[in-house]
Amino acid sequence: MALPDMMTAIDPVDAGGPEVMVPVQRPVPVPGRDEVLIRVAAAGVNRPDVMQREGKYPPPPGAPSIPGLEISGTVVATGADTGVEMMGQQVCALIAGGGYAEYAVAPVGQCLPVPPALSLEEAAAMPETLFTVWTNLFERAYASDGDTVLVHGGTSGIGTMAITLAGLFGVRIIVTCGSDEKCAAARAHGAHHAINYKSRDFVEAVKEITGGKGVAAVLDMVGGDYVARNLKCLAEDGRHVSIAVQRGAKAEIPVFTIMQRRLILTGSTLRARDTEFKTLVADELHRIVWPHVEAGRLKPLIDKTFPLERAADAHARMDAGEHVGKIVLVTGQ
Repeated sequence: MALPDMMTAIDPVDAGGPEVMVPVQRPVPVPGRDEVLIRVAAAGVNRPDVMQREGKYPPPPGAPSIPGLEISGTVVATGADTGVEMMGQQVCALIAGGGYAEYAVAPVGQCLPVPPALSLEEAAAMPETLFTVWTNLFERAYASDGDTVLVHGGTSGIGTMAITLAGLFGVRIIVTCGSDEKCAAARAHGAHHAINYKSRDFVEAVKEITGGKGVAAVLDMVGGDYVARNLKCLAEDGRHVSIAVQRGAKAEIPVFTIMQRRLILTGSTLRARDTEFKTLVADELHRIVWPHVEAGRLKPLIDKTFPLERAADAHARMDAGEHVGKIVLVTGQ
């Protein structure tokens, strides 16, 4: 099948609000030696996309200026070192950019097959949050069967994925949310406890829930003054993992308390990591997590889908903070 030379994409020239997310024409990308070209069916919308739109999170060197870090679709071309057996396969993929478009390239090692149990819209909402939660909560914080963990943003894409994975791997999860309605949604999705941080001090709530013991790990996307409060929630030998800094990149922490209680503070970013690392994570997910996907036990919680041309509306919904789960763009292909 002949491929077009041009495609519809969302590729803002200037930073700004959702209104800059307008359709434009861009050349169809060409896959490199270890890449595949995917005809995009759907693309997940994530907080880093919003930050890129605002001019606060530029793409890493070599990444497309087109936003979008996760996609699903059909492989329509392969690179020189990629087997032709990939042609025609439906896959989802973690990418460093380029997802808000009708076509996108992905490293072959960062692709995962889409099983019948998963729709293409659901598949597009998987990679970014799955890679993030797995590498940070289950690897860096080594959460395991029987642990209790605290995750902020319980109804976000990260939060809802953390809830699902926790349930599959025997981890009890406490989440925070910004309203009673969102707390109810988080509990309905499988959270063991949900705390409305606007009406209750989450530190005191965690102490009560855990009988004063504290949690084994905290997954934090807030930063700022939350870090010191999170440390008060940790049990001895607890692990604190930072993955975003929505309330600020600086924090004042009680160093002697960290020493006394043997706490571990760590964190990571995902987008700038190299293909080798992401391929290793994809391999691990395929072995350990993907059987749950194939069996229909692991699906993302979808908030709402929008046509690609309405990317501005999708970003406006994320900016409003009303979503529960993932927002997805669909191309109609």
